[in-house]
Amino acid sequence: MEQSEGRETYVPGRDTGRRLGATDIGQGLGERATLVQFSSAFCQPCRATRRVLAEVAAMVPGVAHVEIDAEGHLDLVRELRVLKTPTVLVLDARGHVVRRAAGQPRKADVIAALGEAV
Repeated sequence: MEQSEGRETYVPGRDTGRRLGATDIGQGLGERATLVQFSSAFCQPCRATRRVLAEVAAMVPGVAHVEIDAEGHLDLVRELRVLKTPTVLVLDARGHVVRRAAGQPRKADVIAALGEAV
């Protein structure tokens, strides 16, 4: 698992019809959207990403933040093609991936990406 060195790159998600739910991510989806963060233990950008996503989730009603240990969920990492940490998936209320990013995001970029999900 690679760790990211730079800023995030948001790209449109490819909706394959696969929806992520509570059994996949370990907790329920947000009412409006969910920010799913894949992290690894020694990833410094993951800590900063955790803070940014938690702040955004607290600011935007109906948005949940879920952090997943990539090393502990290798099947899901492979299925979703998570190649480095942190990787952030923005899910809509139904669990479809609408945006994804690799690297440490800026708060403004996360808020903008949520605009596609809500």
